[in-house]
Amino acid sequence: MVRLRYFIICLLAGLSLSAHGQQSDSIRFSLLTCAPGSEIYSLFGHTAIRYENYTRHVDVVFNYGMFSFNTPNFIFRFVKGETDYQLGITPYTYFEAEYAMRGSSVYQQVLNLTQEEKENLLALLEKNYLPENRIYRYNYFYDNCTTRARDRIEECITDGQVVYPDSLSGKSFRSIVHEFTVGSSWDELGIDLCLGAEADKTISKRLQMFSPFYLKYYASNAYILDKRGMRRPLVLEETKIVDVEPELAEPGFVLSPMACASLFLALCVLMAWMQWKFRRIWWGWDILLYASQGIAGCIIALLFFFSVHPTVGSNWLLILFNPIPLLYLPVMVYKAIKHKKDAYHVVNLIYLTLFIVILPFCGQEFNLTILPLALGLLVNSAGHILVWNKK
Repeated sequence: MVRLRYFIICLLAGLSLSAHGQQSDSIRFSLLTCAPGSEIYSLFGHTAIRYENYTRHVDVVFNYGMFSFNTPNFIFRFVKGETDYQLGITPYTYFEAEYAMRGSSVYQQVLNLTQEEKENLLALLEKNYLPENRIYRYNYFYDNCTTRARDRIEECITDGQVVYPDSLSGKSFRSIVHEFTVGSSWDELGIDLCLGAEADKTISKRLQMFSPFYLKYYASNAYILDKRGMRRPLVLEETKIVDVEPELAEPGFVLSPMACASLFLALCVLMAWMQWKFRRIWWGWDILLYASQGIAGCIIALLFFFSVHPTVGSNWLLILFNPIPLLYLPVMVYKAIKHKKDAYHVVNLIYLTLFIVILPFCGQEFNLTILPLALGLLVNSAGHILVWNKK
């Protein structure tokens, strides 16, 4: 650890010297795009900036994606959207080895910058690395490791601007996320439960660049237009500098979310039929069912009302998953034990029917797993009504 710190200090010293007055230094900057990994936080890939100074034998990576799971209350802060990331500097050999080990290929786009622009970019990165500047409030869609790298590259070009190709049409935050959750159905379901209708709006090319591989695409076809009207491509050359086979993901749960939801619906139908047949309400089943719905509702409500994450405050799933069933559960169980009728299930039956009817028209794309879950809850309330009618 001491040697590593000493090495980083030496690198920073080299960076500082090269950024102030060493015009003859041979410098190269590259945009690095890392392939997705198997963990949920790496499903969408990663972006970093590589700095090479051949004169001073410096080769490091500026990485805006550094964070620690050991941060106090990390999970709670992440749910609320109060996660802090920071800019880190890593020797390229370490960076390369890390991604090779995890089975993620790395693509390099060498930036076509002038010497002045390179020095500007290095100065911006050095300024960002100052202790008072390196930590920032992470926002997955609007301010992440990819958008920060793009913004620094654009800021270093003071004699012109970066012009990107035409926007890819029909893209939304959710559709781009789904491109990278193929094969990770449980992760996709968890993300879909959190995102609201705002995630389904068509987004501009600039917003699409929250995704590392979308930034890679736009950078490949971008050019720098200077104030004299001269053009030059933003990227000089593209290479695959880490070429590895993707790491095989560990086998997850054997059943898909849809299979589990379908089994849940079948179980609800069976339980409703048995309760109707024996003319009795099994309140233990109600505890399991409505406690689960209410706990899920607490999470959705927390995101909806208190999280600063983008797009979660427009989530129509709050109609289905909210804390009301959990709060009402003691009354429900009491009435079931005392064999009293409960108007909750009549209201719930109508409520869930309306929810299923408005699903296609509310402007939000729902994970199809939601339908059998809602139907299961509807069947359970219908079963209660049938039992009381039979009595």
